[in-house]
Amino acid sequence: MSTSLRILVPVKRVIDYAVKPRVNKAQTAVETNGVKHSMNPFDELSIEEAVRIRERKKIEVSDILALSAGVAKCSDVLRTAMAMGADRSIHVEVDTEKNGDLEPLGVAKLLKAVVEKEDRNLVILGKQSIDDDSMQTGQMLAGLLGWPQATSASKVDFEGETVTVTREVDGGVETLRAKLPMIITTDLRLNEPRYASLPNIMRAKKKKMEKKTLADYGVDERRRLKTVKVMGMFRCQKLAITGGSSSILYELTNYTEPPPRKGGGKVEDVDGMIAKLKELGAM
Repeated sequence: MSTSLRILVPVKRVIDYAVKPRVNKAQTAVETNGVKHSMNPFDELSIEEAVRIRERKKIEVSDILALSAGVAKCSDVLRTAMAMGADRSIHVEVDTEKNGDLEPLGVAKLLKAVVEKEDRNLVILGKQSIDDDSMQTGQMLAGLLGWPQATSASKVDFEGETVTVTREVDGGVETLRAKLPMIITTDLRLNEPRYASLPNIMRAKKKKMEKKTLADYGVDERRRLKTVKVMGMFRCQKLAITGGSSSILYELTNYTEPPPRKGGGKVEDVDGMIAKLKELGAM
């Protein structure tokens, strides 16, 4: 007797990958106000793979459920997920702007509750989010559920209830095989996510999006970790070569954002521009 897949795909709203993150003035977090956000790239891979599993028709997929936990604007990434092919979605409302993001263990507990309530037998999620890079949620969820897991998948194949996952490792590739139910985390080589077409974006507006809270799933919102300070990248500078070419001295200095640029001034003509450049020592 064949088993139909009931897939859960968690998605996260993060700062767009093309935006350069900046630390806020208080050095408590990355600045998010007025910054473009989009779906976490690894989660796009997860949605795409769930839809491709359905399209391959090797196993029946009865439902693809997308889920996101966060502020009201998380509904945007859920609409994108449904435009890409998810059947419905759940938005768990969490004030992350006030209280910070949920920690990996909190997310894993939430996903466990959703899996049990929604009767899921496959969870496909990104191996990490590009904002905190924790890379822990999938593994924690597998531990809480007691399910087999395959992380950093570069290929997924089905043969009945048996799932074969290929993943890249340092020495080449590794092939894992397990029975459903199962947790799979996705890596960049798995697929190329499709663009959400305009007709599908319009159809997604009619798909169901439920609003829930952490209390609905019996999950504690309390954070167990405290961010003490957020600093910029370190700059590495070669100082000298000592004792031969094999001994090189480096200096690490904390990188801070440059001060904001001051507004420029206008000049009336070419002579004025030359005079200004001379005044600034540029000529």
